[in-house]
Amino acid sequence: MATEEDIAWFKSTFHPIPKPELPDDSVEYFIYHLPSPAPAVIDEAAETRARLLEVQRTAAELTKDLLKDYIWQREGFRLETVKDDGITYLSGRTNYGDSIEDEWVVVYLLRELTKRHKDIWVKVGDGDGEFLLIEAAGTLPAWLEPEVADNRVWINQGGLKIIKPKQTPGKKVTEKLSLAQARKIIQGEPDRFIKSTMIQEEAFYRLRNYPKQISENLHSAIVTIPRKVAFLLHQKPGYISPAVEAFYVRDPIALRPLRAKDASGLTFKPDDMVTVSVRFTRVGYAQVKSQEFPIPSTWAGKLPPIDEDKAYARAETGMKLACGFEMLLYDPHHQDKAAVREMKLLLEDVETGDEELPTNEDIEKTWDQREDDEKWLDINFEDLDRELKGKGKGKGKEGGGNFGDAGAQENLQRIVARFDEFLNDTSAGFDGAEFEDFETDSDVDSDDDDELSSDGEDKDASFNEEEFARMMKEMMGMPSASGEGPDLSTPLRNRIKELEAEDDEQDDELEQIQELSRQMEAELKKTGVLDLNGKQKKLSPGDDTSKGKGAEGAEDDDDENVNINLAKNILESLQGQAGTAGPAGNLLSMMGLHMPKDDRS
Repeated sequence: MATEEDIAWFKSTFHPIPKPELPDDSVEYFIYHLPSPAPAVIDEAAETRARLLEVQRTAAELTKDLLKDYIWQREGFRLETVKDDGITYLSGRTNYGDSIEDEWVVVYLLRELTKRHKDIWVKVGDGDGEFLLIEAAGTLPAWLEPEVADNRVWINQGGLKIIKPKQTPGKKVTEKLSLAQARKIIQGEPDRFIKSTMIQEEAFYRLRNYPKQISENLHSAIVTIPRKVAFLLHQKPGYISPAVEAFYVRDPIALRPLRAKDASGLTFKPDDMVTVSVRFTRVGYAQVKSQEFPIPSTWAGKLPPIDEDKAYARAETGMKLACGFEMLLYDPHHQDKAAVREMKLLLEDVETGDEELPTNEDIEKTWDQREDDEKWLDINFEDLDRELKGKGKGKGKEGGGNFGDAGAQENLQRIVARFDEFLNDTSAGFDGAEFEDFETDSDVDSDDDDELSSDGEDKDASFNEEEFARMMKEMMGMPSASGEGPDLSTPLRNRIKELEAEDDEQDDELEQIQELSRQMEAELKKTGVLDLNGKQKKLSPGDDTSKGKGAEGAEDDDDENVNINLAKNILESLQGQAGTAGPAGNLLSMMGLHMPKDDRS
């Protein structure tokens, strides 16, 4: 029979399963029904379930009204009822992939839900944590650090509400809130909220043009594609996203059907083509257009001549899209996707005759032929550079002044403006902190430079933080608090004098080295070693008259050997230096010769 010790050991072997981390490209959201004050009802759980069911209905209506023609990059907005630790709430997770706008569409829907249901409180976060606080970072109080932000940030009645700490402002906040504590504060302590219009405007800045901007997240283009692809997209435009992703992240396995000798095995053969308007996400369209994709063998000869710019561009985009659909249906990696199963069923209906492919007449008469401007894809890098330098809106060579769409320009101008404000903010430190929280001591006695402070700090290396910060501001072109020069503390002034004295000593040593080098150069010139275009000079002038012709020839040979040996030694020394500083390199530099680095392995 097991003892209490055995049971305790057995329990100790079990550990709670850690909550999986949220992927970087996903947003997670939770909706709680928290009326204030807490209701005094007999069956609170039933009341909560009923209210949350109403929220789900409202969410379905909003999605239908606002997102009727919207295409998600990966996953859409959805809410599921969850019961955890006795609490019933709604939760959802949306994988937005590369389309950051999808994340803000989710935030907009959540905010609209809180406007229609006053007693629901929403908590939302992504892989970066409380991303709403990141958006409003420039307006947040100093105590609101990421370490204590969990369960403090909520959306209610369309506004951003932040739970304040119990500690007095100005001190470092260490109080962390659990979800249960946050729920109690919401229902029982309404005075604990920060309601700042400035913080709210910054946090929701990207929603300023919603719901109009929802339609601007999409792009319609005229492309030439196989008729079956046009049929699938007409049935459900959302099929475009998985097809574009299959094309964008393709691998050799997915490309196998496109490398066949002919197109007989393809699902979407390039022999029955139609020109139609296709709606993409902006990110998806940019991914298709930007990819360099050689024409597969199965598509060889199926595109118009390249000199027909417009027709070729439409056909090339259509080819990439059709190849994406082909890879999507072929690659085993995608077979579990609901969109793939739906498309296969539709194609089976076409094969059996239950569904008919659209005719040319149907496409011309009833299908939309919208084509949006592609200027948002074009970036004038001169204008972009001008904006990054903070020189405001400018005009490019053609007077356009564009480096993307208007939203991109406005966002970049806002970022540059914020950065400029920070640089010119005399109360901001280099990490955003305010200097008034610093404790400085400008009355340091110079007689105690060699002593240590009470906390073990070397006074000789210490200085006044405020004056140092002001000096750094002046060096970076930032305005200082006063027009006077920096009043340095005594230890810092002494240290600067020491460094200046060391610099003077180094200058003296450098002059001595240079003088010695000049003397060496003069001696070498006398021997003719530095005369690369002529012969060496004789060391003894009398040698010319004491030697005969044969002796002179022998001496010339000796001089040549000396020159060869000297050159050989210099080259070997250079090789040993491997391009770094050394005797041979310094010597040649004095003669104005700069040898390249020896890159031989």
